[in-house]
Amino acid sequence: MRYRIENMDCPTEEALIRNKLGQVPGVTDLQFNLVQRTLTVLHQLPALAPVEDALAAIGMQAVPLDTAVSAVETALHIAKMDCPTEEGLIRGKLSGMPGVDALAFNLVQRTLTVRHATGVLPDVLAALKSLGFEAEAVATAGGAELTAPVRTRTAWWPLIVSGAAALLAEVVSWLGAPAWLVIALALVAIGTGGLSTYKKGWIALKNRNLNMNALMSIAVTGAMLIGHWPEAAMVMVLFALAEVIEAKSLDRARNAIRGLMDLAPERATVLQDGNRWVEADAKTVALDSRVRVKPGERIALDGVVVLGRSTINQAPITGESLPVEKAEGDPVFAGTINEAGSLEYRVTATANDSTLARIIHAVEAAQGNRAPTQRFVDQFARWYTPLVFAVAIGVAVVPPLLMGTAWLEWTYRALVLLVIACPCALVISTPVSIVSGLAAAARHGILIKGGVYLENGRKLRWLALDKTGTITHGKPKQTDFAAWGEADPGLARAIAVSLAARSDHPVSKAIAVAGQDDAVTVREVEDFAALPGRGVRGQVAGAHYHLGNHRLVQDLGASSAALEAHFSSLEAQGKSVVALLASDGVQAIFAVADTVKDSSRQAIADLHALGVKTLMLTGDNPHTAQAIAGEVGIDRAQGNLLPEDKLREVEALTAQGTSGMVGDGINDAPALARADIGFAMGAAGSDTAIETADVALMDDDLRKIPAFIRLSRATAHVLMQNITLALGIKAVFLVLTFAGQATMWAAVFADMGASLLVVGNGMRLLRK
Repeated sequence: MRYRIENMDCPTEEALIRNKLGQVPGVTDLQFNLVQRTLTVLHQLPALAPVEDALAAIGMQAVPLDTAVSAVETALHIAKMDCPTEEGLIRGKLSGMPGVDALAFNLVQRTLTVRHATGVLPDVLAALKSLGFEAEAVATAGGAELTAPVRTRTAWWPLIVSGAAALLAEVVSWLGAPAWLVIALALVAIGTGGLSTYKKGWIALKNRNLNMNALMSIAVTGAMLIGHWPEAAMVMVLFALAEVIEAKSLDRARNAIRGLMDLAPERATVLQDGNRWVEADAKTVALDSRVRVKPGERIALDGVVVLGRSTINQAPITGESLPVEKAEGDPVFAGTINEAGSLEYRVTATANDSTLARIIHAVEAAQGNRAPTQRFVDQFARWYTPLVFAVAIGVAVVPPLLMGTAWLEWTYRALVLLVIACPCALVISTPVSIVSGLAAAARHGILIKGGVYLENGRKLRWLALDKTGTITHGKPKQTDFAAWGEADPGLARAIAVSLAARSDHPVSKAIAVAGQDDAVTVREVEDFAALPGRGVRGQVAGAHYHLGNHRLVQDLGASSAALEAHFSSLEAQGKSVVALLASDGVQAIFAVADTVKDSSRQAIADLHALGVKTLMLTGDNPHTAQAIAGEVGIDRAQGNLLPEDKLREVEALTAQGTSGMVGDGINDAPALARADIGFAMGAAGSDTAIETADVALMDDDLRKIPAFIRLSRATAHVLMQNITLALGIKAVFLVLTFAGQATMWAAVFADMGASLLVVGNGMRLLRK
């Protein structure tokens, strides 16, 4: 049974659910997908009801997907939703509405994804309109068409008039002008600059929501009632100005990822009718079309080179600092720059399905997954505002009643507290920091699939690494070949090459390429099958053969003292040994060697400097594993591992602290999924890696992992600075308020300053 669990997006919730459901009789296995927030429960009948009861007992909102087939998801763009104030109001209105199953908010992108029954969308839109929100349905990230961010124009004249009237009210009041003039100027200021605040505040109060607009409306109204007209006007003006400046600041973070869209040109030169080149809109270019790109031009679409040779600057996709040579058969990506020669390429992905488009979709989706700190801040703010409101009432009532102090003085202090109660600086500090960190990582070719991974990266204590393609180049070459026993060398090699040609493993490819270079005849293979972690098998000319590693030889009982000695001699040189076996034993021995990347040595050194221990897990033989590990400085190495063995080792690492696993996402899939953070290497052009990895490294440079950890630590520092700054300013004004030294306009000015400070501080991460 599959469930969607809205409040499950962190390993903390996964562990909670795993422990709870592990006690339910009949549950045999649990499969988690934190990115999609789904849980698949394998159980014996009839365990369904106990499972749902157990999930409800730990507060997990589980929706059986099998019963929600008729539900659809609609993404809505809400231009006026960019603060948890609006989120809380909308959530309170839509939660529990008949036909609405789930809500997913992305405040930075101003989108709300609603999962609802068919035909309920008009009711949802009507409910949003009753709250004062105009919502527009947009394409979802599945088959989405990328559109430019909606830019709202600010009407400055009401704010200018409001500011001028408020300033005049202050001046004429100080000069001793008639009260009616001060009141008139204050009303002009509040009317031109604060009507929208009053409108939103009234809507919030009607829906029993004490949000920022409601608090500000109460504070300004109270100030007018006790005769503080100039100050009421100035508070409203400063609040309106703060909202505008904050919105403009957030737009920079909001468009940090969408700015990548500008990297892909809108036009492409396409071959039509087989003989003429025509400029066309890149969005209209079909798959398999032939496109030409001149030197200095940006590539418009993903494709494969069919003619020409050039160097490509792939930094926008992979973060590589040096251009990459491209020739016939090599992939090219939209948004990259053709630096030298002219190229022609065949389109392999449409504009809305390019690697660049998938990066944008993935990061925007990641922005909606709250990091642990963000969830804590949201929960804190949910209790903080009502608490301060209750304290403000107590401040206004208790001292005059118990101590006989002046009502107006303590009412004024209570109103200052209401202004201080606005939690916007606090709640906006975390999403801005997380989004800035995600955007900075994407620009360096590191695709992080959620704030939880960005924040938890700093906690990594162990990192497990695959060998082939991760530490080494993944392009081994055959170095040795010898027939064994009485076998015919020519026949043995031909059969081995035939089997190797059917496999996509790098070691098999090395044997196949060497055979091709030596013009070895490839024979027909029947009943071919891959043996994960061991090799392959197949039938050639009616006879059964195996081609595999040392472990396969031992599993088939074909080992001998002489064979073991020969294997050990080759493995001690850091080579991977492969044997061809027939029904009568080993027929031939091959050795292949891979070269270590220079970047791997530096990456391991950087990881050790950051306090991260390393472990290499490989299906290769232990001798080769130890040789490669020693060459690059890895702490420990284990060989002869099957995928399930790697999974077991990663589970052991996880028990010692936060663990990561680096691999290609195929043979290493179980271990990658089990690790706290799974890193997929070389994700550029790979749908699977981009969509399923916790962190996708767009190229094969292992140095990106230390860069990810440093970014994670920088993000954590910024988050702590922002929270301390926001709460510190609140605490100072609370003290000043009780001491009678704080004024309303100073409080709102400080709140505005705090909001701008935390936004600016969070956006520093964009420069990392």
